[in-house]
Amino acid sequence: MLQEILVLPEIAEQLAELAELTDSEQSDRLYLERRVERAFYEAGKALMELRDRRLYRSTHKTFEEYCRDRFGYTRMAASYKIAAATVIDNLTTNGLQNEEMSTIGLQILPTSERQVRPLSKLEPSQQQQVWQAAVQEAGGKAPSGRVVTDVVQRIMERTKVPNTYQLSEVCQITVKDNPDLRGKGGCWGIVTHVGDYSCTVMTWDGEYTVRTDHLKSMNYTDSECQDMQSISTRINTIRNSDNLEEAADAVLKHLGKLKRPYLTGLEEKMLNLIEIECSTPS
Repeated sequence: MLQEILVLPEIAEQLAELAELTDSEQSDRLYLERRVERAFYEAGKALMELRDRRLYRSTHKTFEEYCRDRFGYTRMAASYKIAAATVIDNLTTNGLQNEEMSTIGLQILPTSERQVRPLSKLEPSQQQQVWQAAVQEAGGKAPSGRVVTDVVQRIMERTKVPNTYQLSEVCQITVKDNPDLRGKGGCWGIVTHVGDYSCTVMTWDGEYTVRTDHLKSMNYTDSECQDMQSISTRINTIRNSDNLEEAADAVLKHLGKLKRPYLTGLEEKMLNLIEIECSTPS
């Protein structure tokens, strides 16, 4: 009983901390939250202007070199941010607003670059359609990048919208009705060629050209894609060796179905051992 009495002041203090905000404080909170949400958008708009006005020309020959030296961005990372800003402009220009889903009547807009990335290759009207569908699936909240990607995939299957995949992107193969992909379900691959409605991907045991509806983006960051590219190169170098044994092949097959963008410590040791064995003359 005494313990319960001692806890009461602490509970009262916690309740006091949850006190209602004043109108001014609520306004400040919404303003600051919007600034956080729009950070990636502001970065994309700034990069776009730096590129279009060539404001890098006094120190760098190319925009790519400038982004790398000044911000540590790769060409792909800078392109993603610029494309994301363009998508946000398209969504707001099209008057995307869903007051029924928002108690404060504000636009439900993307809050991260990853949410926007799957939309970047779609037409503005399609971007709006996909985003609204994704918001609905997320229960009236800003959806995750995975939800947006799933909606894009379904629409592509129905309407054959332009290919949204990009070179060096990491995707997972889904077999569906393609007998040529039997045994490849769940394998990840690096996109090496992008066609209108198909991609060529490098998997653990070779290249395959598949329709976009047989691929699913793993939504890895630019850095994670580079890490997976390194792993893919190592695996395919080993497979070209004349010393590859059946047990080693089984390990490579396992690595070819990873659902994460990194190797565990044990997996790294096993891959290193296979590399050493395959590089040693028989």
